[in-house]
Amino acid sequence: MNRTDRLYALVEELRGRAPRLMRACELAEHFEISVRTVERDLAALQQAGVPIWTQPGPGGGYAVDPRTTLPPLNFSPAEATAVAAALAANRSMPFAEAGRSALRKLVAAMSNQQRDAASQLASRVRFFGSGVPDPDLREVTRAVEEALLAGTALEIDYQDREGEVTNRVIEPVGLLASRKGWYLTAWCRLRSAGRAFRLDRIIAARPTLERVPVRSFEEMQDCMSFAIQPLDLD
Repeated sequence: MNRTDRLYALVEELRGRAPRLMRACELAEHFEISVRTVERDLAALQQAGVPIWTQPGPGGGYAVDPRTTLPPLNFSPAEATAVAAALAANRSMPFAEAGRSALRKLVAAMSNQQRDAASQLASRVRFFGSGVPDPDLREVTRAVEEALLAGTALEIDYQDREGEVTNRVIEPVGLLASRKGWYLTAWCRLRSAGRAFRLDRIIAARPTLERVPVRSFEEMQDCMSFAIQPLDLD
């Protein structure tokens, strides 16, 4: 068994025994490896974000919360490739890095056969250009993500369609995707009204620590000339 397969098997073994704790020596005996190797593998999994917790002392051991980990996924090669293609084609979209991290976790949870088939199919997909996101836009989207997650105000330098640049503080509401690109909807303190800001026209964005009230897309509807469709996770 190679290390990648062993790491996955360790998580599955802990999941299957949950909520009972397992000692490192038990895992070592089960996988026919040394206790030191088990401890090293478990540390690597914890650093990678796997929710493994440890209870020291007599009667202690390792455990994983089965509700926060993924079982083997019945992800088809076409589905995995579709997700990878969407992320590659939109490298500057909000939460793109989080999407790539999620894809890596999903692919890791697939069976070896599914993963190999997905890799072969993905190798048949190509993109024009370098595929490297603009550094400034990447910094803007990162600041927007932080503000939305934290519920805080955002200071931006914004260039309108005439080329005029203004500095303003906004209260982010949410993100909109259209054929023209991505928009950040927000309450604009400069205009005392709701506005939709094109992400590629935000020259700079600086997060603040100021908490802002939660607003809905419906409150911003008057500033938009197009219908809003929700993102469906079902």
